[in-house]
Parts: sequence; C-alpha cells; structure tokens
Amino acid sequence: MRPSDSAGTKAAAGPTQRMGERLRASLPNWREIFFGGPLWGLMMAISALVALYLRNGAETSHLFGILVLFFCGGLVSWPCALFLARFGAMDRGRETRFAAFFVCLTICTIAGTAFLFAMDYRLFYTRWHAPFGTRTWAYQFTFTSASAVYQFVVMGIRLYLPLGFAALGLTSLWLACRPPEQQR
Repeated sequence: MRPSDSAGTKAAAGPTQRMGERLRASLPNWREIFFGGPLWGLMMAISALVALYLRNGAETSHLFGILVLFFCGGLVSWPCALFLARFGAMDRGRETRFAAFFVCLTICTIAGTAFLFAMDYRLFYTRWHAPFGTRTWAYQFTFTSASAVYQFVVMGIRLYLPLGFAALGLTSLWLACRPPEQQR
C-alpha cells in the first residue's frame, strides 16, 4: 500500500469519526474526576470562606450552607469544565490551552453554583407555587430560577474574589502546562 492510499483512507473516515475520537479524547478519566472535583470544590468553598471573613469576619447565620453550596458548585463543574476546555483546545498551544481552561473553569463553576443556588431557591418557594406540570408552574419555575441566578450573579460572584481568582489562574496554568499525554 502506498502512503497516498493510507491518507485517502484516513480522509474517507470522515468528520463524524474524527469528532467521535475528539470527544472521547476530551473525556476526563476517573482519577481526574474523583480527585480533582473535590479539590476544586474545596478551593471554591475556601474562597467563599475567605471572602466572607474579609467582608464581615464570616459572621453569617448561613455560613455552612454557603460553604456547601460553593463546594458542590465546584464539584459538579469540574468534569464539565475539563471536558469543554480539552475539546476546545485539543492540539493547540499552551496559551490557548490556558485560555480554554481559564474560560471553561470560570463559566462552568459560576453556572454550576448558580444552578444549585437556583434549585435551592426554588425549593424554598415550592410551597407557594402551582401544582407540578401546569402552565402556571412552568411560568413560576422559570422566573423563580431566573431571579435566583440573577441574585447569585449580583451577590455570589464576589465570594470568588480574591482567592478564587488566584486558584483559577493557578489551576488553569497547571492544566495547560501538563504534557498532552498526561491530559488523559
């Protein structure tokens, strides 16, 4: 078989097969999920604790709930962020990988934590909402969740500063500088 024939066979494989390979290569392994997820969640909870301590000496009646929320937000966002960043920056330079990890960790962590906050918020207001599955319920669910996400964005994001931002930068740098064979 000539080299040109193998290239033609590879090209005939199609973009669908290449996309499937790229998706599989982007998946984090179990060690990254089971060790990295709790570690990222812990960093986000510590970030919230430090921010609350700097703001008011961590004097709040909901301290434990806030820390659990930020831990769980970091925990659930870690695998999604790793997958999306790897998929977006596969076979790219270190700077691009850093940017991908930075952006994906930021968006996924904020979105995951905001989603959990919205579900907790929704749970509180459930007793006053219409029965499940009705049009009124859907309206109430949508707008209660949207207002909770807005409230989190306005008041909750500042709990990621200053420590969470530093953790984000260092983690993104560490992930971007790992050799590609260690990315899997």
